[in-house]
Amino acid sequence: MIIIVESGSTKADWILLDGHGQEIKRWSIMGFNPYFHSSATVEQVLGSHPEISGYAPGVEQVYFYGAGCSSEKLNEVIENGLSKVFRCAQIVVDHDLKAAAYATFDGVPHVACILGTGSNSCYFDGETVREEVPALAYVLGDEGSASFIGKRLVADYIYGRMPSELLEAFHTQYKTNKEEILHHVYHQPHANVYLASFSRFAGEHADSPYIQALVRDGFEKFLEVHVLCFPEARQGAPANFVGSVAKAFEGLLQECCEQMGITYGRTQAKPVNRLVEYHLHVLRVLDKVARA
Repeated sequence: MIIIVESGSTKADWILLDGHGQEIKRWSIMGFNPYFHSSATVEQVLGSHPEISGYAPGVEQVYFYGAGCSSEKLNEVIENGLSKVFRCAQIVVDHDLKAAAYATFDGVPHVACILGTGSNSCYFDGETVREEVPALAYVLGDEGSASFIGKRLVADYIYGRMPSELLEAFHTQYKTNKEEILHHVYHQPHANVYLASFSRFAGEHADSPYIQALVRDGFEKFLEVHVLCFPEARQGAPANFVGSVAKAFEGLLQECCEQMGITYGRTQAKPVNRLVEYHLHVLRVLDKVARA
């Protein structure tokens, strides 16, 4: 059996396949990011999941693509946790950017973009993934992401800069205040996920000119920093997107691309299905099972 995982900082999609590539099970659980989660956390969470731990002894390969998995040292954090659960499996841990590149590739070189809890981009020509600028995470970067939107929303809420009707709706929905927000951001773990959770409010009020302007600002910053940095994008290579924010505001994203001279390709909210197809038909991971 094979497991393929696409993990953001908030949640992860897991798909279990049999030796013929047929889906057996899928799960959506919390995401693992080596910047915020230890090997012990990975082991504990998976070990306490009865179905995953039940199937674990029969799993021969695990392909895990995750936010923050951008170096050998960071990848080892996740790999060590996975190896304690999947003791008989060959484990591959790699960056979620590579998952985005694989899942949106249709034979044409392109810029693959993530607009979910965080944001990032790469160029993929079908063989090589290339990054042009680093991702700076939610404090310094993550332009256009859920954490970017959430950060702007809570700041404007505290400052009283929201339109009055949204200010009242935000207060009614979250019943929070400056002290509670600052405590979560500066004294509790996973501040990026906490901030990103407020982006749902933007989706629920997507027609508001205030929300439209806030999201547009994030998208324009993202496209300027993370897409137009690639010469290929300036020459017409399409930009493809994955992630909840990209899907929720797809029309606005297309509009921003057009206005900035970027060729818009398509958006997928969840890349895991096409990621499975890529592993089966391009990487041919079942051949490895057969040889074993």
